[in-house]
Amino acid sequence: MSGVVLALSLLLVTGCQGANAGPDHEAFAERTEERERMVRQQIEARGVRDARVLAALRRVPRHHFMPAEVQQRAYEDHAVSIGEGQTISQPFVVASMTEQLRLGPKSRVLEVGTGSGYQAAILAELAAEVYSIEIVAPLAERAAATLAELGYRNVQVRTGDGYRGWPEAEPFDAIIVTASPDHVPQPLVDQLAPGGRMVIPVGWRGAQDLRLLVREKDGMREQILYGVLFVPMTGEAQER
Repeated sequence: MSGVVLALSLLLVTGCQGANAGPDHEAFAERTEERERMVRQQIEARGVRDARVLAALRRVPRHHFMPAEVQQRAYEDHAVSIGEGQTISQPFVVASMTEQLRLGPKSRVLEVGTGSGYQAAILAELAAEVYSIEIVAPLAERAAATLAELGYRNVQVRTGDGYRGWPEAEPFDAIIVTASPDHVPQPLVDQLAPGGRMVIPVGWRGAQDLRLLVREKDGMREQILYGVLFVPMTGEAQER
Protein backbone atom coordinates (compact mmCIF):
# COMPACT_ATOMS: atom_id res chain seq x y z
CA MET A 1 0.00 0.00 0.00
CA SER A 2 3.00 2.31 -0.24
CA GLY A 3 2.15 5.79 -1.43
CA VAL A 4 -1.62 5.49 -0.95
CA VAL A 5 -3.10 8.76 0.23
CA LEU A 6 -5.87 8.04 2.73
CA ALA A 7 -7.18 11.51 3.52
CA LEU A 8 -7.58 13.67 0.44
CA SER A 9 -9.54 16.75 1.45
CA LEU A 10 -6.65 19.17 1.98
CA LEU A 11 -7.58 22.71 3.00
CA LEU A 12 -5.44 25.12 0.99
CA VAL A 13 -6.94 28.50 1.89
CA THR A 14 -5.79 31.01 4.46
CA GLY A 15 -8.75 30.31 6.73
CA CYS A 16 -7.29 27.05 7.98
CA GLN A 17 -7.45 25.20 11.30
CA GLY A 18 -4.39 27.09 12.49
CA ALA A 19 -6.13 30.45 12.04
CA ASN A 20 -9.63 29.82 13.39
CA ALA A 21 -11.59 27.75 15.87
CA GLY A 22 -10.89 24.52 14.04
CA PRO A 23 -13.26 21.61 13.46
CA ASP A 24 -16.47 21.24 15.46
CA HIS A 25 -17.30 17.81 16.90
CA GLU A 26 -18.89 16.73 20.16
CA ALA A 27 -15.67 14.89 21.08
CA PHE A 28 -13.95 18.24 21.75
CA ALA A 29 -16.29 18.81 24.71
CA GLU A 30 -15.39 15.50 26.37
CA ARG A 31 -12.97 15.15 29.31
CA THR A 32 -11.95 18.82 29.15
CA GLU A 33 -11.04 18.97 32.84
CA GLU A 34 -8.59 16.11 32.37
CA ARG A 35 -6.93 17.91 29.47
CA GLU A 36 -6.70 21.12 31.47
CA ARG A 37 -5.02 19.24 34.32
CA MET A 38 -2.70 17.47 31.85
CA VAL A 39 -1.58 20.78 30.37
CA ARG A 40 -1.15 22.48 33.72
CA GLN A 41 0.66 19.69 35.56
CA GLN A 42 2.55 17.83 32.83
CA ILE A 43 3.31 20.46 30.20
CA GLU A 44 3.31 24.03 31.54
CA ALA A 45 5.04 22.84 34.71
CA ARG A 46 7.93 21.55 32.57
CA GLY A 47 8.49 24.76 30.69
CA VAL A 48 6.38 24.67 27.52
CA ARG A 49 5.20 28.26 27.07
CA ASP A 50 3.84 28.66 23.52
CA ALA A 51 0.21 29.73 24.05
CA ARG A 52 -0.99 28.27 20.73
CA VAL A 53 0.61 24.90 21.48
CA LEU A 54 -0.93 24.83 24.96
CA ALA A 55 -4.33 25.71 23.52
CA ALA A 56 -4.08 22.86 21.01
CA LEU A 57 -3.22 20.38 23.75
CA ARG A 58 -6.20 21.59 25.79
CA ARG A 59 -8.52 21.22 22.83
CA VAL A 60 -7.69 17.97 21.01
CA PRO A 61 -9.45 14.90 22.53
CA ARG A 62 -6.43 12.62 22.92
CA HIS A 63 -8.57 9.68 24.03
CA HIS A 64 -10.24 9.49 20.62
CA PHE A 65 -6.90 8.57 19.07
CA MET A 66 -6.44 5.53 21.31
CA PRO A 67 -7.94 2.02 21.32
CA ALA A 68 -11.02 1.77 23.56
CA GLU A 69 -9.29 -0.52 26.06
CA VAL A 70 -6.65 2.10 26.95
CA GLN A 71 -8.65 5.33 26.61
CA GLN A 72 -8.87 5.67 30.39
CA ARG A 73 -5.09 6.27 30.37
CA ALA A 74 -5.23 9.00 27.71
CA TYR A 75 -4.23 11.91 29.96
CA GLU A 76 -1.62 10.16 32.06
CA ASP A 77 2.01 11.25 32.02
CA HIS A 78 3.51 8.55 29.82
CA ALA A 79 3.39 6.92 26.40
CA VAL A 80 0.65 4.32 25.82
CA SER A 81 0.57 1.34 23.46
CA ILE A 82 -1.80 1.72 20.51
CA GLY A 83 -1.17 -1.72 18.98
CA GLU A 84 0.99 -2.88 16.07
CA GLY A 85 4.05 -2.46 18.29
CA GLN A 86 3.61 1.33 18.37
CA THR A 87 2.80 3.94 21.01
CA ILE A 88 1.16 7.33 21.38
CA SER A 89 3.83 9.64 22.78
CA GLN A 90 3.85 11.16 26.25
CA PRO A 91 1.86 14.43 26.21
CA PHE A 92 4.88 16.50 27.28
CA VAL A 93 6.97 15.14 24.41
CA VAL A 94 4.21 15.97 21.91
CA ALA A 95 3.99 19.51 23.29
CA SER A 96 7.75 20.05 23.49
CA MET A 97 8.44 18.79 19.96
CA THR A 98 5.58 20.88 18.58
CA GLU A 99 6.82 24.01 20.32
CA GLN A 100 10.27 23.57 18.76
CA LEU A 101 8.73 23.75 15.27
CA ARG A 102 7.51 27.36 15.81
CA LEU A 103 4.50 26.88 13.55
CA GLY A 104 2.46 29.74 12.14
CA PRO A 105 -1.03 29.72 10.60
CA LYS A 106 0.45 29.44 7.08
CA SER A 107 3.03 26.73 7.86
CA ARG A 108 3.30 23.53 5.83
CA VAL A 109 4.36 20.54 7.94
CA LEU A 110 5.59 17.02 7.21
CA GLU A 111 5.15 14.37 9.89
CA VAL A 112 7.00 11.05 9.58
CA GLY A 113 5.25 8.45 11.72
CA THR A 114 1.52 9.17 11.93
CA GLY A 115 0.90 6.52 14.57
CA SER A 116 -2.41 7.26 16.26
CA GLY A 117 -2.91 10.56 14.41
CA TYR A 118 -2.85 12.60 17.63
CA GLN A 119 0.31 14.53 16.79
CA ALA A 120 -1.11 15.26 13.33
CA ALA A 121 -4.23 16.71 14.96
CA ILE A 122 -2.12 18.99 17.16
CA LEU A 123 -0.21 20.14 14.08
CA ALA A 124 -3.46 20.70 12.18
CA GLU A 125 -4.66 23.04 14.93
CA LEU A 126 -1.59 25.22 14.37
CA ALA A 127 -0.64 25.01 10.69
CA ALA A 128 -2.20 25.37 7.25
CA GLU A 129 -1.22 22.00 5.75
CA VAL A 130 -0.11 18.74 7.35
CA TYR A 131 1.31 15.79 5.38
CA SER A 132 1.72 12.64 7.46
CA ILE A 133 3.30 9.31 6.50
CA GLU A 134 2.87 6.00 8.37
CA ILE A 135 4.59 2.74 7.37
CA VAL A 136 2.12 0.49 9.27
CA ALA A 137 -0.96 0.37 7.07
CA PRO A 138 -3.58 -0.46 9.77
CA LEU A 139 -2.39 2.51 11.85
CA ALA A 140 -2.46 4.85 8.85
CA GLU A 141 -6.00 3.78 8.01
CA ARG A 142 -7.20 4.16 11.59
CA ALA A 143 -5.53 7.56 12.02
CA ALA A 144 -6.95 8.87 8.75
CA ALA A 145 -10.44 7.75 9.77
CA THR A 146 -10.18 9.39 13.19
CA LEU A 147 -8.88 12.67 11.77
CA ALA A 148 -11.66 12.72 9.19
CA GLU A 149 -14.30 11.90 11.80
CA LEU A 150 -13.14 14.81 13.95
CA GLY A 151 -13.25 17.20 10.99
CA TYR A 152 -9.58 17.82 10.24
CA ARG A 153 -9.60 18.76 6.56
CA ASN A 154 -6.06 20.13 6.35
CA VAL A 155 -4.33 16.76 6.88
CA GLN A 156 -3.29 14.16 4.33
CA VAL A 157 -2.22 10.71 5.54
CA ARG A 158 -0.17 8.41 3.34
CA THR A 159 0.77 4.77 3.90
CA GLY A 160 4.45 4.31 3.12
CA ASP A 161 8.07 4.57 4.21
CA GLY A 162 8.76 8.10 5.44
CA TYR A 163 12.55 7.93 5.04
CA ARG A 164 12.37 9.85 1.76
CA GLY A 165 9.65 12.19 2.95
CA TRP A 166 6.97 13.52 0.60
CA PRO A 167 9.00 15.04 -2.27
CA GLU A 168 6.06 16.08 -4.44
CA ALA A 169 4.81 18.37 -1.64
CA GLU A 170 8.13 19.94 -0.63
CA PRO A 171 9.44 22.28 0.61
CA PHE A 172 8.17 22.15 4.20
CA ASP A 173 8.42 24.85 6.84
CA ALA A 174 8.67 22.15 9.49
CA ILE A 175 9.32 18.41 9.71
CA ILE A 176 8.61 16.27 12.75
CA VAL A 177 9.75 12.65 13.02
CA THR A 178 8.19 10.37 15.64
CA ALA A 179 10.31 7.24 15.16
CA SER A 180 14.06 7.06 15.67
CA PRO A 181 16.59 6.29 12.91
CA ASP A 182 20.28 5.97 13.73
CA HIS A 183 21.05 8.98 11.51
CA VAL A 184 19.22 12.00 10.14
CA PRO A 185 17.78 11.03 6.71
CA GLN A 186 19.26 13.33 4.06
CA PRO A 187 16.03 13.32 1.97
CA LEU A 188 14.22 14.95 4.90
CA VAL A 189 16.93 17.57 5.30
CA ASP A 190 16.67 18.33 1.59
CA GLN A 191 12.92 18.96 1.90
CA LEU A 192 13.25 21.71 4.52
CA ALA A 193 12.47 25.21 3.26
CA PRO A 194 14.88 28.10 4.02
CA GLY A 195 14.44 28.83 7.72
CA GLY A 196 12.71 25.45 8.14
CA ARG A 197 12.96 23.45 11.36
CA MET A 198 13.11 19.70 11.88
CA VAL A 199 12.67 17.86 15.18
CA ILE A 200 13.83 14.24 15.11
CA PRO A 201 14.95 11.56 17.59
CA VAL A 202 18.22 9.94 16.55
CA GLY A 203 19.73 6.69 17.82
CA TRP A 204 18.72 3.10 18.34
CA ARG A 205 16.73 1.78 21.27
CA GLY A 206 19.08 2.36 24.20
CA ALA A 207 20.53 5.81 23.45
CA GLN A 208 18.46 8.39 21.62
CA ASP A 209 18.70 12.18 21.50
CA LEU A 210 16.00 14.53 20.33
CA ARG A 211 17.61 16.91 17.84
CA LEU A 212 16.59 20.22 16.32
CA LEU A 213 17.85 21.04 12.82
CA VAL A 214 17.38 24.51 11.34
CA ARG A 215 18.13 25.48 7.74
CA GLU A 216 19.98 28.79 7.98
CA LYS A 217 21.52 30.94 5.24
CA ASP A 218 24.97 29.44 5.74
CA GLY A 219 23.86 25.81 6.17
CA MET A 220 22.23 23.50 8.69
CA ARG A 221 22.41 24.16 12.41
CA GLU A 222 21.92 21.12 14.65
CA GLN A 223 21.22 21.09 18.39
CA ILE A 224 20.69 18.20 20.82
CA LEU A 225 17.67 18.96 23.03
CA TYR A 226 17.34 16.03 25.47
CA GLY A 227 17.27 12.25 25.71
CA VAL A 228 14.17 10.41 24.52
CA LEU A 229 12.92 6.90 23.86
CA PHE A 230 10.98 6.34 20.61
CA VAL A 231 10.19 3.23 18.60
CA PRO A 232 12.84 2.65 15.90
CA MET A 233 12.25 3.90 12.37
CA THR A 234 11.75 0.88 10.13
CA GLY A 235 12.00 0.48 6.36
CA GLU A 236 14.85 2.10 4.47
CA ALA A 237 16.28 3.64 7.65
CA GLN A 238 17.26 0.18 8.87
CA GLU A 239 19.00 -0.66 5.58
CA ARG A 240 21.50 2.18 5.78
